[in-house]
Amino acid sequence: MHVVDSARVTPRDVLTAYLDEQVERATPYGRDYHDLWTAIRETTLGGKQLRPELLMGTYRLLGGDDHPLAATVGAAVELLHAAFVLHDDVIDHDDTRRGRPTVNGRFTDSALAAGSAVGRADALGAAAGILAGDLALGAAVRLVATSDAAPHARQTLLDLVDHALFATAAGELADVRYSLGETPVDLAAVITMEALKTAVYSFELPLQAGAVLAGAGPHVLEHLGRFGRKVGIAFQLLDDVQGVFGASADTGKSVLTDLREGKHTPLVTHARTTAAWAVLQPVLGDPELTEADVEDVRRALETSGSRAFVEDLADDYLRAARDLARGPDLPEGFDTWFDSMTEAFVRRVA
Repeated sequence: MHVVDSARVTPRDVLTAYLDEQVERATPYGRDYHDLWTAIRETTLGGKQLRPELLMGTYRLLGGDDHPLAATVGAAVELLHAAFVLHDDVIDHDDTRRGRPTVNGRFTDSALAAGSAVGRADALGAAAGILAGDLALGAAVRLVATSDAAPHARQTLLDLVDHALFATAAGELADVRYSLGETPVDLAAVITMEALKTAVYSFELPLQAGAVLAGAGPHVLEHLGRFGRKVGIAFQLLDDVQGVFGASADTGKSVLTDLREGKHTPLVTHARTTAAWAVLQPVLGDPELTEADVEDVRRALETSGSRAFVEDLADDYLRAARDLARGPDLPEGFDTWFDSMTEAFVRRVA
């Protein structure tokens, strides 16, 4: 892979070059495999690049000036995100995202068009989604492991990626178990699950990776970890609200998904303690849930105060993050940059 050594190089530049190379390399392995990498490329490059932005911004504020190196690790973080999304689409049985077929949806559709039975087509789609996620995950680790980072920095980066993998897998598994509805889950457990599933890899990892590349010390890394955890939880809380109240065109996935899957989000956890539960319980986890049912759920969550509770909780986490952003371990201007980033990602889930 060749990327121009320039202060203008971006993670998207690195991603584009890397994924183009993988698509080209895939050709001798057959049409299906070539199509798989093409789908991975489209999924990954179609993202908003929030995580690379966090990494690059932190790196610059801490005095880093090797932009190609930071862009390479930023690309790795985005590939890691893509891997989790690809797997999550299979887990949640999502066949569309942002109005386009997911990788599993794409392969399912192609099998159906070729005359396969629904069950067999679904099996092919699930296999493609899992394999695509595996390939993206391997590519993310490879980019970090072969980067030009100094050996000690590279080892620390790999440790951070390893921690993110552990945390995300644990959070994802807990999310699925909670959706079984075997026992009530309290708010603290749900918040911990969401921190593991989202905050660690989406916020802690890119912030800390940027700091590692800039040569920051352990106090800065620890501070950024606590900061990233608060921001990540706030982000996920807002995303949960939009998962029910948002428009599919904005959120990228159906408003039916979380409810059909029986996700025990903070909205659901709070609703258990209110009159909204009488409306929510009968449809939670129902694969036949309709848009009309969602309207009833929305009204119940509004009138019971569950939506306001979760939005207020997100505000509390954001305020705590702002306090940490002004800490002495972080560089001057970090809080201002954070405010601009906060506005951007809140818009993305609003």
